Amino acid sequence: MSDISLTVNGKRVGGVTEDRTLLVHFLRENLGLTGTHVGCDTSQCGACVVHVDGKAVKSCTMLAVQASGSTIATIEGLADGAELHPVQAAFKEHHGLQCGFCTPGMIMTATDMIARHPEGLDEATVRAELEGNICRCTGYHNIVKAILAASETMSAKGKARQAA
Repeated sequence: MSDISLTVNGKRVGGVTEDRTLLVHFLRENLGLTGTHVGCDTSQCGACVVHVDGKAVKSCTMLAVQASGSTIATIEGLADGAELHPVQAAFKEHHGLQCGFCTPGMIMTATDMIARHPEGLDEATVRAELEGNICRCTGYHNIVKAILAASETMSAKGKARQAA
């Protein structure tokens, strides 16, 4: 058993966990953050993507003790109160989900992708970077459309801020 301390969605949290506990299970079971889904436990599906120190990570590939001292962002931490994050809003507007199981991982992957490409994204880049995320319902068309729309919105906001 190990004591761990993390900052999750802006709040310092801690706990005692078995050394073999995966980060995804710690988030869900110890912290009650069930928006991060467990799809495969083998890093194939991407349903468990969270941000660890600002980078998208499949939380089924990381032990909770490895994350100790890190800053974690989950799907629950994206919205600003009742105001959806631009990626969440784009998924809603462009119907980028069906059953919703993969959606948290897709959104967390998309926010990382957009942050790494502040100049904007094209369809080929989005499709290539979504390769590690599986959706069994949508065929990806509306997911890609939502990510492109969010990218456009976020880079437009960034350009407006720079001009001001």
